[in-house]
Amino acid sequence: MPAPSPVRGAEGDNQGHLLALPPAGSHRSIKKDRQLRTIRIFDTTLRDGEQAAGGALTLEEKIEVGRQLQKLGVTVIEAGFPSTSPGDFEAVQFMSREFRDVEIAALSGFKEEQLSRTWEALQDAETPLLHTVISTSDIHIDQQLHMTRAELVELTDHTVRFARNLAPHVEFSTMDATRSDRDFVVEVLATAIRAGATIVNIPDTVGYSMPDEFGELVSYCMDNVPGIDDVVVSVHCHDDLGHAAANSLTGVMRGVTQVECTVNGVGERAGNASLEEIVMALRTRQDFYEADTTINAPELLRTSRMVSAHMGMVVPPNKAVVGGNAFAHSSGLHQDGMLKERTTYEIMRPEDVGQGGSKIVLGKTSGRHAVRNHLKEMGAEIEDDRVFEDIFQSFKRIADRKKEITDRDIEAILEDRAHRAFHQTYELDLLQVTCGTDGIPTATVRLKTDDGKMLEDAALGDGPVHAVYQAINRIVNVPNVLTEFTVSSVTEGIDALGGVTIKIESRGRAFTGHGSDTDIIVASAQAYMNALNRLLDVLGGGGPAEAETVSV
Repeated sequence: MPAPSPVRGAEGDNQGHLLALPPAGSHRSIKKDRQLRTIRIFDTTLRDGEQAAGGALTLEEKIEVGRQLQKLGVTVIEAGFPSTSPGDFEAVQFMSREFRDVEIAALSGFKEEQLSRTWEALQDAETPLLHTVISTSDIHIDQQLHMTRAELVELTDHTVRFARNLAPHVEFSTMDATRSDRDFVVEVLATAIRAGATIVNIPDTVGYSMPDEFGELVSYCMDNVPGIDDVVVSVHCHDDLGHAAANSLTGVMRGVTQVECTVNGVGERAGNASLEEIVMALRTRQDFYEADTTINAPELLRTSRMVSAHMGMVVPPNKAVVGGNAFAHSSGLHQDGMLKERTTYEIMRPEDVGQGGSKIVLGKTSGRHAVRNHLKEMGAEIEDDRVFEDIFQSFKRIADRKKEITDRDIEAILEDRAHRAFHQTYELDLLQVTCGTDGIPTATVRLKTDDGKMLEDAALGDGPVHAVYQAINRIVNVPNVLTEFTVSSVTEGIDALGGVTIKIESRGRAFTGHGSDTDIIVASAQAYMNALNRLLDVLGGGGPAEAETVSV
């Protein structure tokens, strides 16, 4: 097998994928050398990620994800665990033969037959990477491997030498390194390097370590393992305590040149370090990390959605970088800042990670600036401040009862306002209704007059809406007949706005009223008040009465 061609990207060239080994002693001079280091992204979505419960992929799905990972620009695709499954063998073999300009890795156990089987699947890759792993923690050595430390060191030497006789590049991982004696980790890593490992990996296999603690372990290995400056140093962190990304990035700060991660952070138990978080942390905070990757970041969202769909694992809305709410702003204060200057509340551009753009989400915490701007975007510029304030207060009343206000909700508010584009003699101020299977429906209403007076009355009815209308009639006292009553859904969902349209007739004239609200009884009251105000604006009359004067 020929040695891999000189690798690209060693000087931070993001056009290439294959990277050279770091210069000797590079971990000791990160802060002195202002040139950005290129961090290798070792993607293990198709191996460790697929170990997520319920996340198994078909061969076709693995190949499709593999092609997308190549398009994303990862340095290494760990395509599977060939010795454990015929399907994984086939997937690794296919990608090894078909994929170019990306390193193909495959995991193997430490037995010779496992290593040979893995190499059989991997051998046609342009740049193959044979990855093997042996535990170093006493709990694993004693309880799982039933070995002594001396026997494990000997096994490490034999395993790596055997692997290196097969493959030009061998990665060796010290499983459960963070629960191991650190001097023993140093001894095992040194053994692996002497035996020919070209990459050594320091994993937090069970997500046990804290960031500072993990950083100290990495630094200790960097300072004490002979030959470590001549190999790629990698970290592989799990998220059992929620520190996978933080630990991985701490490793970068301590000089590692490769991070192992998965799309969406999928993986065993609580998952792995999230690729998109690692990539965008490095890119957004280059001033801090002085490092970057070769990742084509606009493909992040597409990759995330593909993995989510194929694995059947929904990405939480609040997921960093690729979540649906990652660039959504609902607070009035934040919306105001965003409308004035995007960078007030966004540290990266949504377009840079494949998101369509920032979202101003209208809800109960939205302010006037956001609502006015949204109206403008809808083509409804409201110049009159009094008119806008009326619309805004209607918006607030609805927003208190809905998770999110849609364009259709806004349209309904505008329609209501248009229906009220005449003198408002009465305004509905309070409505209380009692109804149910037992008892007579009862309604209490309070109306505010155009001169500020409050009028209140109550009435019984055949149903809740009838009771409301009777109570209103006792105050307004305008003879009329209800001829039409229509209820419809204005918007969708369990918290949808209900729309009510009615028609009343009086003195040979017909008047239409409209109302909308999440409470259909309230919408019915609004519609009736709307029609009555139209009637009063045209015909005049009305005033408090003690008896019912209308037929509904």
